[in-house]
Amino acid sequence: MLNTNDNTTAVGGLSLLARTNKNCETTAMTVAEMFSALISNLAIDNRATISQRYGELTSALNKKFRESESKTANTLQVGSFGRKTGIKNISDLDMLFIMPASKWDDYKDGSQLLLLQDVKAAILLRYPKTTVRVDRLVVTVTYTNFHIEVQPVFENSDGDFKYPDTKSGGGWKITKPKPEMEAIADLDAAKNSNLRRLCKMTRAWKNKHGVGIGGLLIDTLAYNFLKSTEDYDSRSYFYYDWLVRDFFKYLSDLPEQDYYAALGSGQRVSVKRKFQTKAKKAYKLSVEAIAAEKTNGVHTKWKKIFGRPFPAKKDSAGGENSRKSASAWRNTEQFIEDLFPVDIRFNLRIDCDVSQRGHRTFPLRQFLEKSLKLHPSKSLSFRISSNDNDLSHPYQIYWKILNRGERAQALDQIRGQIVIGGQTRSETTTFKGAHLVECFIVHNGVVVAKDRINVPIQSL
Repeated sequence: MLNTNDNTTAVGGLSLLARTNKNCETTAMTVAEMFSALISNLAIDNRATISQRYGELTSALNKKFRESESKTANTLQVGSFGRKTGIKNISDLDMLFIMPASKWDDYKDGSQLLLLQDVKAAILLRYPKTTVRVDRLVVTVTYTNFHIEVQPVFENSDGDFKYPDTKSGGGWKITKPKPEMEAIADLDAAKNSNLRRLCKMTRAWKNKHGVGIGGLLIDTLAYNFLKSTEDYDSRSYFYYDWLVRDFFKYLSDLPEQDYYAALGSGQRVSVKRKFQTKAKKAYKLSVEAIAAEKTNGVHTKWKKIFGRPFPAKKDSAGGENSRKSASAWRNTEQFIEDLFPVDIRFNLRIDCDVSQRGHRTFPLRQFLEKSLKLHPSKSLSFRISSNDNDLSHPYQIYWKILNRGERAQALDQIRGQIVIGGQTRSETTTFKGAHLVECFIVHNGVVVAKDRINVPIQSL
């Protein structure tokens, strides 16, 4: 494997000397091609449609407030799309519409809600069949598989923007997207384009593991990490296995806190859900994947971190060899990515109560923390124990029950279908195997929250 027995400075558990001595001849193409393909697979594939929608909304608002039909003037694409860190299936898009300064007197004194209502009316006048609603801070316009949050703003002399807040009687707050976009562009250029790519790979991990952290927080943490080290200033795809490993180590070691200062602007970015535990797991998985670099299982190990976007191993004929060939059992497993776009933005947690006649009920997670396994003939009651209060109705809940192991295959009962359901799901322990239960919340046709729990069953 890699040499760690030297006295140079260690980063992410491996030394700088070991990093310098990486065997380029035997592994460069493999690692570089894998991660280059990952970034390619994460590219936004409906960029033209998104840009068209941005232009339509801008034109409608310019018509209302300036008697112009420009699709590009007085607007700013912000959020991850504007920072160029978004990935395929991005569903939460943001834009600022810069109001004429002459309109300030019309809205400045307690008319924040009126401003949002006027923006909504202008959009509906131009596009009456579009779903448009006023939220607390924005006007949300919903399309197929994505929505755009339109925020009307007034520009200050320093380049920042005032935006309306309708909560508790209303008020005006400040947003600073320009320094955020400038900061990420500048550091990305200084780090050989590695910053934006790291942000994109982190989003793939977030979507795979249901980590409910926002895009600005991801970009800020990636920015802080690369700002703190020179190790990847000139590195290429060849070093991306170590890049993500070191970043996950960095995330797992961060102290728990309620917010961070956003890159560039310094504004507060809230931490909606702790990410350290899942980052620690990703770090361990990345160490295992690096150790398996020259084996047939390396692709599978990286897929455990990044999910379906990570490229599958190719067979000698050039095709993907990601599934088992002929077998006696039917592979009935479904994947949520094949049914809906996935863009995790909310938190979800499922729990399970285990019961058996004559015995007390106990939580499955408590059982798993002790590294214990279940015996057959127990009743399992899965339930959503918490989800994000910001997630508005209506939404749909889907469940997936996957049986794994030789016994499930012998009985041809691996299941794995994704079915619509409710807040709870009842099952029983039947036969040995490392089974899996997943829950998904689908909002406006997009998976916005997910969680999973393992169910290890052993024979009596």
